[in-house]
Amino acid sequence: MKSRIFLLLCLAICSLQQVKAQTVKYQTDQHIVNQQERMVHKQWDRKKFTPTKGFLGLNYQYWLTWGLHPNYPKTDLRPLSVSGPQTQRLLLVAAMKNTEEAYKKHVDTLRNTALGEMAGYAGAVSLTDPLWQLYYRKEFQPLIEQIDPLQGSTPEVQNYLTRIGVLEWYREETQALAQRLNSATTTNMDRGSRIMSYHSMLEEYRKLLATWEAKKQRAVLYLKVSKVNAQVKEPSEPIVAQPGRTDRQIVDDILRKSKL
Repeated sequence: MKSRIFLLLCLAICSLQQVKAQTVKYQTDQHIVNQQERMVHKQWDRKKFTPTKGFLGLNYQYWLTWGLHPNYPKTDLRPLSVSGPQTQRLLLVAAMKNTEEAYKKHVDTLRNTALGEMAGYAGAVSLTDPLWQLYYRKEFQPLIEQIDPLQGSTPEVQNYLTRIGVLEWYREETQALAQRLNSATTTNMDRGSRIMSYHSMLEEYRKLLATWEAKKQRAVLYLKVSKVNAQVKEPSEPIVAQPGRTDRQIVDDILRKSKL
């Protein structure tokens, strides 16, 4: 039992000596501390350059330390000083960031401009143009949908226009105009040229519609005149002069029968 206690005491004494041997004393060198403070963040203070000159400049440690580097205390070598390398690096990074943002804005502007020009130039998206949607599509709707041009006309007028070839002429003109309109909407061109093409074709289409309406009206008038002439040449009831009637009454009867 006593031997065990003695052994434990020996082990405890050895462990305490080992801990004491591993203890490191922290040494502070004020010269190194000053240099660290100068280089990192604090002011480049010439008064804190140690060792100092001492009384009448007789401190030999000062001359041994700074005698070979007389300009070192005068030159601010802090990385974060006004002209320090780290400050310049940060300024350069900020300048490069501003330049990058300016380039990015410029590129975005070019991209938006290119997309806008492409939208106005490409024929694939020409039908989405606001001017086409709001105006020209409505004006060209009969031409695009190929509505029957004889709609609303009497069978006599339809047969007459078909027989003399006016209907075929009108259909050829509208088909040619529709092909030109389709080319203007699908071909790649700038928006101004496309709008001018729409305007020019719209004028031609309106003239063609006016001509077609005039031809239909003339056909109606011609058929009426032809019918009247046929009735006058071959009256259904002969006009018989009745005794006691004046010339004015006879003329009125003739005009009344011609209107039938």
